[in-house]
Amino acid sequence: MATIQAAGALEPRAKASIFKRIVFEKISTTIAFIVILAFVILAVFAPYIAPYDPLKQSFLAINKYPSASNWLGTDQFGRDVFSRLIYGSRTSLTFGLISPAFAAVIGTALGVAAGYFGGITDRVVSKMIDLLMAFPELLLAIIISAALGGGFWNVVIVLTIAFVPGFARVARASTLAVRQEPYIEASIAIGVKTPIIILRHVIPNISASIVLLWTLWIASAIRVEAALSFLGIGTQPPNPSWGNIIRDGLSNIFGSPWPIIGAGFAITMVVLAINLIGDAARDVLDPNSGER
Repeated sequence: MATIQAAGALEPRAKASIFKRIVFEKISTTIAFIVILAFVILAVFAPYIAPYDPLKQSFLAINKYPSASNWLGTDQFGRDVFSRLIYGSRTSLTFGLISPAFAAVIGTALGVAAGYFGGITDRVVSKMIDLLMAFPELLLAIIISAALGGGFWNVVIVLTIAFVPGFARVARASTLAVRQEPYIEASIAIGVKTPIIILRHVIPNISASIVLLWTLWIASAIRVEAALSFLGIGTQPPNPSWGNIIRDGLSNIFGSPWPIIGAGFAITMVVLAINLIGDAARDVLDPNSGER
């Protein structure tokens, strides 16, 4: 019992060690972490950081150039571009975190059920996954979004459905491998109930793969949401998101290019930073990935 308690006491240290290896082992990942943290702070404290109301229009302030009062100028409606970018980070990061998280829960449940029970459950889930994966993520999101329309929860549903197949496939493959382990067979032999086996043994042993995939797909969710908003089927104006800020700027590119420059830079920085962290997490959590 003492040995088990000691091992459990080391778990927080082990987690801290993994975090340090992911974030601080390379300068590039440290910078990426700082970039992500900066955007998260902007999103959380947007009402206190943004100098102006992002929805406030002014006929007298249309298409102003960057200045001390408007760091990134104004758009064709006289709205402060910098303030809209700060509030847009709230929308884009929220979708980037929530949608893959929902997709991870749903996809993992489907994948574990298919991999553990097999038979007709596996065939039904596998066919459904194959059907959804026949469409690229962005195309699938556009089709569903066109049917559901814009709005916060509609976009969340769209992005969740688009990412569920990937999580389900990874969870199924990992569960098939874990299902053959001796401790699973021993648990079944002594009469441990199936839900307990899944919750205590299967899910903890496949969680690293799921967390890793979630980390990598946060960036994809931000990118897809920006594309949907740019096409007019994502976040609806006047609510700001990086995608519709670029869309507004494109129609007024000669009057004020700053919305495109600012939002494009924000998307590039965040997606690049998250991808760097995701690659580092893959190297730490799955050291054999580079050998495949």
